[in-house]
Amino acid sequence: MNFQDRENLKQLCQSQTTGFALPREFYTSAELFDEEIKSYWNQSWIWVGHISQVPEPGDFFLFDYGPESVIIARDREGQIGAFLNICRHRGSRVCVKAAGNARVFSCPYHAWTYELNGRLRAAREMGKDFDRDAHGLLQAHVRVFQGMIFVCTAEDPPDIDAGLETLAPLTNPYGLDRMKIAHTASYPVPANWKLAVENYMECYHCGPAHLEYSKSHSLKDPASMTDEVMSEMRSSAERAGLPNGAVGINCATGAPVDVDFYFARYPLYPGYLSGSQSGAALAPLLGDIKSHVGAATDLQIGIVNNFLIYTDHVVGYRFIPRSVQETDIQVVWFVHEDAEDGRDFDVASLTWLWHVTSLDDERIIRVNQEGVNSHHFKPGPLSEMEWGIRAFYAGYLHQMQKNLT
Repeated sequence: MNFQDRENLKQLCQSQTTGFALPREFYTSAELFDEEIKSYWNQSWIWVGHISQVPEPGDFFLFDYGPESVIIARDREGQIGAFLNICRHRGSRVCVKAAGNARVFSCPYHAWTYELNGRLRAAREMGKDFDRDAHGLLQAHVRVFQGMIFVCTAEDPPDIDAGLETLAPLTNPYGLDRMKIAHTASYPVPANWKLAVENYMECYHCGPAHLEYSKSHSLKDPASMTDEVMSEMRSSAERAGLPNGAVGINCATGAPVDVDFYFARYPLYPGYLSGSQSGAALAPLLGDIKSHVGAATDLQIGIVNNFLIYTDHVVGYRFIPRSVQETDIQVVWFVHEDAEDGRDFDVASLTWLWHVTSLDDERIIRVNQEGVNSHHFKPGPLSEMEWGIRAFYAGYLHQMQKNLT
């Protein structure tokens, strides 16, 4: 990309009108998409998985986004590491299985072989002056927060530790490190990843677009969250052993930050203890929680890493960019590590709400992209309920412009 191109991209990032949607080019430009992978995704902390996916030495799984692929593996010393899935010889993917257990990683092209910690173990016919230690797999930075694994491929990653320290007392009772994956589903949508993120960041659409969700979740109608309702929810949370607190660290609340954090609890409507069709609890209580609470908790660790926490299960949401107008909405359902399908929970019931909601999302995001593709599209003003999109835009544009300089 020449200098003039980068200047054009910088000007595009500066063209957004505060309080309005982004211009058309943000959702249609292949050139911008490539720059986003480099300047936004590769510079961000990404939730890639959970420690329950790599319980034993040699266990590994891949996490892919855009053209990137990352190997997450537990080595023989029990440490979790992350490595770019690129052979240091001629660039082939080293690992082609999505998950498994391995003694070593061997490139399928020329058999360069790497230890579980990324060190190059063997490379044939490379001459006496070849330095194996200089050709190990490229490492990514790793943070494990209460069982959730986050990875950043940047050389100098943004600070995530201070925000995690602030969140820790609020999330500790849920026992996120004592969960397991009950189900994973992917909902491909022919749309730009930012439209998927924007959709998740607001509940302005919830009433008209998510009929099932709107029966139980008060977020769709802020006016319903009266002082009396909120007080009753806080009392119920205290009885259950959950601290009442909130965290809001993002660009919309002050000076630009490199990692957004958000934690807030809101009530479910009367008769609902969880995100279920009947209103009943769906699984055993998580962590150290003493009783069910008719509430849902939104947790965000970085703008692209979102979790919805009930007292009996957790739903993780990811919006994985594949190409400029191809995104995978990936949903992961977690339950207590001791819970058994068929005895303690039923997968179909557990996943019902966020399956039907994700199908709704696929439809409305797809149609949104179809409209934005029109050369007649002009960005409209955001509503008061779309404050989350304002935070997303602020952080996204801040990071893009910083890395385009």
